[in-house]
Amino acid sequence: MAAKGGVEDPDGGVLSAEQQEKLRQFKINTRIDNERYLRSHPEVEELIADFLREVIVKRPPNVREFASDHFTNTNLDVLQNRRKQ
Repeated sequence: MAAKGGVEDPDGGVLSAEQQEKLRQFKINTRIDNERYLRSHPEVEELIADFLREVIVKRPPNVREFASDHFTNTNLDVLQNRRKQ
């Protein structure tokens, strides 16, 4: 079950109190770092939105294969610019 802030409660029998606190701080810092990165790179949201739009429209039978093809397409930036216009 998730604790306050969405971080799961660690198993008290496995980690010491100090280790639990270090792990909790690591998770918090990782979330903060991830948020900073995503805020400084809005193109990530655009890439994901574009991919999801294509999945919904095309409904590929193999989404993993479709994702591989989609994100390795050397013309991906050109396609995105065309869709924005």
